[in-house]
Amino acid sequence: MENSNTPLYVAADIHGHRAEFLQVLRDGGLVDSAGRWSAGDARLWLLGDYVDRGPDGTGVIDEVRRLADEAAAAGGRIGALLGNHEVQLLAAHRFGDTSVEGLEQEGGFHGGWARFGGREDDLRRLTADHVAWMTSLPAVALVDGHLLIHSDTARYLEFGSTIEDVNTTVSDLLKSSDATLWLEFCHRMSDRGAFRDAEPQHVDDPVSVMLRTLGGDVLVHGHSTLTKHFDIAPGDVRDALRYAADRVLAIDGGVYEGGRILLTRLS
Repeated sequence: MENSNTPLYVAADIHGHRAEFLQVLRDGGLVDSAGRWSAGDARLWLLGDYVDRGPDGTGVIDEVRRLADEAAAAGGRIGALLGNHEVQLLAAHRFGDTSVEGLEQEGGFHGGWARFGGREDDLRRLTADHVAWMTSLPAVALVDGHLLIHSDTARYLEFGSTIEDVNTTVSDLLKSSDATLWLEFCHRMSDRGAFRDAEPQHVDDPVSVMLRTLGGDVLVHGHSTLTKHFDIAPGDVRDALRYAADRVLAIDGGVYEGGRILLTRLS
């Protein structure tokens, strides 16, 4: 169980930018000059999309796993959520270029993954340990009143009506060999933009429904970059963005679009 009295940080959408990730952690005081965990019992949650679009996705996974072990040894914790790019990479790994009914994409899952930033080097270097780690990741977490998800979508509720149910359903899907189920899984995890027009006076707006159903006071997500999807110039990306009457926090700084990885302290 996490100690809610210790510092809590989040970051998201590293997208293969291993060096930038370590530098952000150094700047934030979470690792030392050698890249070793130095934040004691602090907690860091990563909200998915470790791979694709950048030069070293499998290397990012290796760093996260190493740092998680070091943090645990120091009394801290690194938690990690599943992102849509992990799902797409796993689909490409599992099904390759096999034709999938309903997928209008040349090259099947492999073609779709490559189209949206997949790097052949990541796929080539993928090991059984990488696959096991990705397939063990939860989709949703509730930490200190913050509902943590990867994508800014309410479609998580199609997986279940509790955090346990959502994560169990996602775990089962990751074990499935049904390509049709994987296609719908990819669609759900890639959805975006559900919370931007949400108004708190409407009890059935997507933010209210998500928080009421899964818990929490503030919803925190990555996936939709501040640079592209919130129209912030890359050079102006400095901090996470609160919106929807301060009930939602967007933390994808768009590192692969010229922005940055945003290490954000929540408590």
